[in-house]
Amino acid sequence: MAAAIKALNAKIRSNPVTDYFCSTHFWGPASNFGIPLAAVMDTQKDADIISGPMTLALCGYSGVFMRYALAVSPKNYLLFGCHVVNFSAQMTQGYRYLNYWHMGGRERTLEEKAKDGLSQAGGVLDKNAAKAEGALKEGVQTVEDEASKLAGQAKTKVEQATR
Repeated sequence: MAAAIKALNAKIRSNPVTDYFCSTHFWGPASNFGIPLAAVMDTQKDADIISGPMTLALCGYSGVFMRYALAVSPKNYLLFGCHVVNFSAQMTQGYRYLNYWHMGGRERTLEEKAKDGLSQAGGVLDKNAAKAEGALKEGVQTVEDEASKLAGQAKTKVEQATR
C-alpha cells in the first residue's frame, strides 16, 4: 500500500501543473479566499454593523501576509492576490466605518430614514383622508335621500290630514 501511495505521489509531482494544484501554495490561498469574498459581500451591508477594530486588524493581517507571499520562495502570487483583495475590501470598509461614525454619515442616514418615514406617513394620511372624504360624501347623500323620503312622507300625511 505504501508503495502505491509513493508511486501516486511521484506521478503527481512529475507534472508541474498537478504538483502545483496538490501543494499548499495552491490550497492555502484557495481555502483562505473565503475571508476576502465575505469582506467584498459585506461592502453591500449597512455601515452601522462594521466593526472598526476588526477592520483594522484585518487590514494589518492582509498587509503582513501580502509581504509574506512575496518573501517566500517560490513567490506565492495566489496568496498575494487573495490578500490584495482582502486589503482593498477592508480599506473600503474602513472608509465606510469612518464616514458613518465620524464624518456625519450616521446623521445623514437617520435623516433620510426619517424623511422616508414622513413621506410614507403622508401618503397613508392622504389615502385615508380620501377614503374618509368618500365615506362622508356617501353618508351625506344617504342622509339627504332619507331626509327627502321623510319629507315626502310628511307632506303626504299633512295633505291627507288637511283634506
